[in-house]
Amino acid sequence: MKLLTIETQQYLSYYISRYQQVEAFGVDLYVLNGEGTHDFWPSERYRLVGSKKIDDIVAQARRWHAEEQFDGVITFSESAVVTVAVVAEALGLPGIPVEAAVRSRNKYLMRRAYEEGGVPVPRYRLVESVGEALAGGAEFGYPLIIKPTMGAGSHFVFRVDDARALERRYVQAVAGIQDMFWATSEADGIDLGPQGLLVESFLDGREYLIEALAWDDELYLGSVVDRITVEGGTFDDDVHHAPTSLPAEDLAKVHRVVAAAARAQGLHRSVMHAEVRFHQGEPHLLEIAARVGGGGLDQIARLTAEYDPIRAVVDVGRGVRPVVRHYRPTGTHIAAMCLISDAGVVEQVHVPPEVSTSDKVFLLKITARPGDLIRRPPDGNTILGFLGTTGRSEAEARSTMNEFASKITVRFTR
Repeated sequence: MKLLTIETQQYLSYYISRYQQVEAFGVDLYVLNGEGTHDFWPSERYRLVGSKKIDDIVAQARRWHAEEQFDGVITFSESAVVTVAVVAEALGLPGIPVEAAVRSRNKYLMRRAYEEGGVPVPRYRLVESVGEALAGGAEFGYPLIIKPTMGAGSHFVFRVDDARALERRYVQAVAGIQDMFWATSEADGIDLGPQGLLVESFLDGREYLIEALAWDDELYLGSVVDRITVEGGTFDDDVHHAPTSLPAEDLAKVHRVVAAAARAQGLHRSVMHAEVRFHQGEPHLLEIAARVGGGGLDQIARLTAEYDPIRAVVDVGRGVRPVVRHYRPTGTHIAAMCLISDAGVVEQVHVPPEVSTSDKVFLLKITARPGDLIRRPPDGNTILGFLGTTGRSEAEARSTMNEFASKITVRFTR
């Protein structure tokens, strides 16, 4: 089996571990990067286009497909979802419709689709000036959320509690999205819809992260994770627990709204990463990404729910129904977090052996390398990596996670 994976613009070496998981399923994985480095993947299965122009990427993919006859085309990169949809259509391979891919990337178009499909969402407004943002604040009230229409990883997503804070954060977000990777790494030559900022009404309940699968008329919640971060003005998305604490009645509500949102978005055969937040006791959709979740969410799904999102990507990519069941937790508890430090240029990240060799650690991934610039809000949202631990209860898993995280240190250059 041969699969082609694409990054429109290479994101360091972040996805290599995912590619290695795909290969472990017996897949011959070929990598096509629009822009990137020459030594990213074994040379016989790697091509670098040298351009983010969609026509150039499609042309290179066509030539390679004529030689290799790929069984499917996949991606793990948020900014390549649309590119892969275009390439799959051009090559006659399984994939989501291009229009659905665009709705899955542009949060304004996504919100409109949800509204038309009767899916509960926060009130929202696309804004192009401070004045329009303030008008949104007057309409929705405070606190308020401001976020990019094209983004990822909570970069330049802010909670604001009054008009003065909204003015300040608006200026910071407008400046930040000009060179934000997740906005600038999309393919050139595709209409991605309105570019800018949204203001949204605040949802007052807890948030849940879901690895899901749409296959024809059925929607499966493969994994459900509680987001247990204590929030301030920014959204670091840094602490999680699974299995979910949601009671069966609320879990059924979540299933219904995610299924309705997938239909509204046009996702009929797709892996999905959904984010749901409760408001006044009812689930509201924040977003559905047409890809699997980042960090260690795939490992969490396997451990706590016996669902493998990476295997699902392989199967969906070649047009085969994945092995999946409706959500049923295994009983294993995990706690996981993004490793967050101060801002600066990394000189060294030190992980002691008592952490790196512990059988309680199921996830340890240091993504920051020496020389990397760590940006923190309001300038960005860079992390050091990920840490996840297991336990017999949430309290035990979380205590171990916090203890081990405190032992991981970073030294910055002066």
